[in-house]
Amino acid sequence: MLDLSPFLHADGWITLATLSALEIVLGIDNIVFLSIMTAKLPGPQQPLARRIGLLLALGMRLLLLLAISWVMELKATLFTLFGHAFSGRDLILLAGGMFLIGKATHEMFDKLEVAESKDDKAPARASFGAVIAQIVVLDIVFSLDSVITAVGMAQHISIMMVAMFIAVGVMLVFAGRIGAFIHRHPSMKILALSFLLLIGVVLVADGMGQHISKGYIYFAMAFSLGVELINMRLKLRQQPVQLHSRLGSSPDLLEQGEQPQPKG
Repeated sequence: MLDLSPFLHADGWITLATLSALEIVLGIDNIVFLSIMTAKLPGPQQPLARRIGLLLALGMRLLLLLAISWVMELKATLFTLFGHAFSGRDLILLAGGMFLIGKATHEMFDKLEVAESKDDKAPARASFGAVIAQIVVLDIVFSLDSVITAVGMAQHISIMMVAMFIAVGVMLVFAGRIGAFIHRHPSMKILALSFLLLIGVVLVADGMGQHISKGYIYFAMAFSLGVELINMRLKLRQQPVQLHSRLGSSPDLLEQGEQPQPKG
C-alpha cells in the first residue's frame, strides 16, 4: 500500500512539481531516440511504436522503484580496474552508452549514404519487432538513470511514481509532434543524432567514473537547436517569391521580358 500522506503537505507538492519537471527534462533523451527509431517504420506504425516505447519506459521505471533496494545495490562495487571501482550501474551505463554511440554513428552514415546515392530508392524499412527491441534496450538505461535521480530528490515512492506518470504523460503528448518535426527537416535529424552521440559519450564517461553535469549537455543542446532554428528561418526568407500578374500573364512571358497585351 502506497503512502499518500506526503500529498497532505505543501512540501510534498513542491517536491512533486520539481521532480516532474526534472523527469520531463531527462525524458528528452528518450523522445529524441524514439523519434529517430520510429521514423524507420511505415507511417501507420509510428504512433503505436512511440506509445509502446513510452509505456515500456514507464513500466520499467515503476518496476525499478518497487525494487528500489536492488537498484541501490547496483551502486555497490563489483571490481576495480585502472583505479576505478566499477559497480553494476557503471556497467549498465557503459553498455548503454556504447550502444547509443554505435547506433547514432550508424544512422548518420546511413543517412549520408542515402543522400549521396544517385538512385531514388527509398531507405530500407526496419521491422516493428527490431525497432521495439532497440527501444527496450535504451529504455533500461534511461529508466535506471531516471530512477536513481528520483531517489536522490524524493524520499517517498508515491511522489516518485506520480512524477513519472506525469512525465510520461507529457512525453506521450509531445513525442508525435517532435517526431514529425524531425522528419520534416533533415537537418534536424542530423542534429538529433548528434545529441544522441553526445548523450552516449556522457553515459560512457559516467560509467568510467567521470561525471559530466547534464546541465552543460542540455545547454549545448538548447543552444544548437536555437542556432538551427534561426538558420531554418533565414533559409525560408531567402526562398524566391513567385510573382503573379493580375492580367493573367504567364510567368514564362514575364521572365522573357514580354509585355502582356491589353484585353479589348
